[in-house]
Amino acid sequence: MSDQALVFSSADALTDFGSALGAKLRPGDVITLTGGLGAGKTTLARGLLRGLGHEGDVPSPTFAILQGYEPPETRLPVGHVDLYRIEDTGDLGELGLDEWLEDGALAIEWPDRLAGRYDAIALALQIDILADGTRRLTARVPRVWESRWPVI
Repeated sequence: MSDQALVFSSADALTDFGSALGAKLRPGDVITLTGGLGAGKTTLARGLLRGLGHEGDVPSPTFAILQGYEPPETRLPVGHVDLYRIEDTGDLGELGLDEWLEDGALAIEWPDRLAGRYDAIALALQIDILADGTRRLTARVPRVWESRWPVI
């Protein structure tokens, strides 16, 4: 695994990166999105879904916890997950996350609630807001992503 950093000057640039990422997504992929409130996790996920062909709205799944997107709206099934409200890791089993990976992928916000689940395979993206308002994205790139990285 290697770590790499990119800087994005705007929300549009972060969305475009997400779109390029979505174009490379394969069944079985897990992307984790870490960062503070307002860092751009959902913005990146919106781009990811756009890159998979989704043209509609992409609400934050904070309250729903899991929002699914499936063909024909997307090229492959994707579960967009926001674990911010999960307090007990025992509740994760009810979400059926592994089922999404059979023929689809997962984009997971607040992955610290997973207690290490998927760490070995996840493309782990950390988004930080810099003093000038730009976003620094640090990626931990697992072996399964090495031939597809960088996406832009």
